[in-house]
Amino acid sequence: MPKLGVNIDHVATLREARKILSPDPIAAAKACMKAGCDSIVCHLREDRRHIKDKDVAALRKISGMRLNLEMSIAKDIVDFACLVKPDQATLVPERRQEITTEGGLDATANLRRIRPVVGALMRRGIDVSLFINPDMGQVESSARTGARIIEFHTGVYANARSREGRRKELEVIKKAALFALELGLEVNAGHGLDYENVKAVAAIKGINELNIGHSIISRAVFVGIGRAVGEMLEAIR
Repeated sequence: MPKLGVNIDHVATLREARKILSPDPIAAAKACMKAGCDSIVCHLREDRRHIKDKDVAALRKISGMRLNLEMSIAKDIVDFACLVKPDQATLVPERRQEITTEGGLDATANLRRIRPVVGALMRRGIDVSLFINPDMGQVESSARTGARIIEFHTGVYANARSREGRRKELEVIKKAALFALELGLEVNAGHGLDYENVKAVAAIKGINELNIGHSIISRAVFVGIGRAVGEMLEAIR
């Protein structure tokens, strides 16, 4: 069964709507861990629209919690990550005007920029993952950066409007996962996954971890965060 990483960005988004102290993403992270998730994910954006530097520092201090920091390759973000030392850094593309990450990192076009970032992070004992589209060329380029983990952007699959469309996109992910495993990469996946569409992705051979945020936090509004995480774990099983 794949592991579950819970993204807590939307807890911080709600906090920033009022610019106050609640809801506290640190408390949310602790509740998610208590409910059985395997890691906490957060994205420190360049514009600091939700997660702040102090949040990442506080999360890093939680005993027994694996922290996966999503981040761009901007120098100040990389320097901060090297200082805080999350367990894992996931390199993602970032545009200021986007609402959420709209696609995978182009590891092929940005190979020369990504490679030294991967090296700097790994020298500090940080596992490095590249958030990419499920494309053979991107998988191969990711391996060339020195990163040992990739995460497939599952948004196209999640947003497919027809059963046939979802089936085709699922096959794309399966083939890319198999290729990545042959290259010795660890394979994760995430983006747009909910309590229904997650099941087929969780069943793909070799998927190590699923990173999910929006659907869990949305469900938590109605049932509480502990139950929302528990229900996602059941869906994955």
